[in-house]
Amino acid sequence: MTFAIVALTCKQPRFDPARPGRELPEWVTRAVDARVSRWAAAVLTLLFTVWVAVAAVFGRQDGRNPLPGVFDVLLWAGLLVTSLAFGPVWRAISPVRTVFRLINPHNGWLRYPPWCGYWPAAVGLLVLAWLQLASPNLGTLTTIELWLLCYVVVMLTGAMLFGQRWFAWADPFEVYSVAVSRLSPFRRNRANGRIAVGNPLDHLPSMPIRPGTVAVLAILLGSAAFDMFSAITRVEDFVYDHAAHVPFVSDSVGATLLRTVGLLLFIVVVAVTFWASARATGGVDQEQRRRLPGQLAHVLIPIIVGYLLAHHLAYLVEQGQDTVILLADPLGRDWDLLGLHIGDANYWLSQHPWVLWSGKVACLVVGQIVAVVAAHDRALRLLPKGHRISGQVPMMLVMVGYAFVGLYLLFGG
Repeated sequence: MTFAIVALTCKQPRFDPARPGRELPEWVTRAVDARVSRWAAAVLTLLFTVWVAVAAVFGRQDGRNPLPGVFDVLLWAGLLVTSLAFGPVWRAISPVRTVFRLINPHNGWLRYPPWCGYWPAAVGLLVLAWLQLASPNLGTLTTIELWLLCYVVVMLTGAMLFGQRWFAWADPFEVYSVAVSRLSPFRRNRANGRIAVGNPLDHLPSMPIRPGTVAVLAILLGSAAFDMFSAITRVEDFVYDHAAHVPFVSDSVGATLLRTVGLLLFIVVVAVTFWASARATGGVDQEQRRRLPGQLAHVLIPIIVGYLLAHHLAYLVEQGQDTVILLADPLGRDWDLLGLHIGDANYWLSQHPWVLWSGKVACLVVGQIVAVVAAHDRALRLLPKGHRISGQVPMMLVMVGYAFVGLYLLFGG
C-alpha cells in the first residue's frame, strides 16, 4: 500500500541530504563542540567502563554480574536509541578512542587503504553475532569478556598503525552508531558546521558509500532476524535433537555448527536478496547497475532499526533497570549505592503484553514504511524516467518479504 501511494503521489524526489535543516542557536553548537564538553563526556564514559570492568573481573561470576546486561542492553540497545535520538554518539564517547587519544594522539604511521572500507567493522560485527548467537557458550560472561578483550587489542593496534581514522572505518560500534544516526533529526550544516534539526529522511541518504557498507547492514539485519528465529522453541528443539547427528563432532560442537549455518544463512539471504533487487532494473548501464546496491544501501537502515527496536524494546526498559541496580553493587557485597534492590525494577511492559506487542509490531511496520518511502525517493533520483516505477518492483517485493519474515519471527513462528 505504501509503495502504491508514493508511486501515485510522489513524482519528483523530495529528500535531499544537502538540505541544511533548521539551525539551532549558535550556543548549542559551541557547547557541544567545546573541548571541556567533549573531554567530560569521554572521561565519564571511560570511568564507567572501568567500573564495569572491575565488576566483570572481581564481582560475582554468576547471573548477578552486570557485564552481560551492560553489553546487551546498555551498550547495544542503548547505543541504538541514543544514536537514533542524538546522532553518532559513539564517536564522542568511545572508551577505546579516548584511551588512544590519551596515550598516543598521533595520526598513525600508515595510510588506511580505501579498498578495505568498512570490512574490518563487518568482520567485528559478524564475530560478535557468532559469539552471542551461535558459539558453544552463548552470551556467557567469559564469551563477552573474550570478545571485548580482542576488540580493545584490535582497535588500539589498528589505531597505532592508521591513526584515529581506523576507528571511523573499523570500530563495529562506531559504524553501527553512524548507520543508525542517519535517522536522527540532528545533523551538521555542511556550510558552517552548525548543528541543525531537520527531516530524518533528508539525512538518511548521507550514509557513506564505502566498500563493505552492504555487508555491515546485511550482518546487522540478518543477525537480528536470526536472533528472533533462534528464540523460537521449535528451533531450539531442532538444534538439540539434531546436534548428535552431525558427523565426526560432539553434540555441543554439532549444535554450534547448526547455529552457525543458520546465522550465516540469514545474513547471506539478506545480502543476496538486497543486492539482486537493487540491480534488477532496466535502463541503466553496467557501471550504474554496479553502483546501485551501495547507492540504495541506506534504505536498509529503517528496517534494521525496526527489527532491533522490536526485539530489544522490553530488554531495554526492564533489563536495563536490573543492570543499573546490579552496577550499584559491582563486587557483589550487598552495597546499596543507589538505594535500590533487584526486586525494585518496574516490569510494567511485561505486565501489559498488548502494549508491548503493539509497540513491537509498530516498530517493524513503521521501519518498513520508511524504507519503502526512502527507496522510492532514491529511485526517482537514480533511475531513468521510463524505469522509475518498474525498477522499484523487485526492491518492493523484497521489503514485503522482510516485513512478513519479521512479523512471523516476532510472534514466534
